Amino acid sequence: HLIINNAGVDLSATVEGASYDDFEWLMNINFWGVVHGTKAFLPHLRATGQGHVVNISSVFGLVSIPTQSAYNAAKFGVRGFTDALRIELDIQQCGVSATTIHPGGIKTNIARNARIDDSASAFGDDPAEFGTEFDKLARTTPEKAAHQILRAVSRNRRRALIGPDAVMFDLASRLPAGLYQRLLAAGARRNMSKR
Repeated sequence: HLIINNAGVDLSATVEGASYDDFEWLMNINFWGVVHGTKAFLPHLRATGQGHVVNISSVFGLVSIPTQSAYNAAKFGVRGFTDALRIELDIQQCGVSATTIHPGGIKTNIARNARIDDSASAFGDDPAEFGTEFDKLARTTPEKAAHQILRAVSRNRRRALIGPDAVMFDLASRLPAGLYQRLLAAGARRNMSKR
């Protein structure tokens, strides 16, 4: 028995530029959707004495980037929620487990369907190019991602990195405190000066 909570929408906006309504919209889907899905099906999994909860976070549940504060917060929340759930299930030894998935760029329409606030343009997010730029970076097909997720479940992994870019972001998250943020900010400033 397997439940996969895969809820994802995107909002590109600065913290200051994003409205409360936009933050709430994203959190209701990306975070609360995972919580509600888990709580709805967990009793059924426990009743069977076997099963697995798979919650989809993101590489942005490992590192944060500018103009993605709401998305970052939701995906870090999914990570923390699933980590706690996994420990609780391990303690209870009930036959149910949980895995957090951290996909990198998956070839989906999430960027094409994103809400993009004008405030993000100061950071180089061009609404007309947002989906096209994401398409250039997204290297992993949904089919390949599904295969890697099912393999992680079969091995009862606590977490799984999906795609080569996910491995890169995971390594960045392990750099000395604040280094990846400084490198990211320097790269972003350099890109902005080219526009």
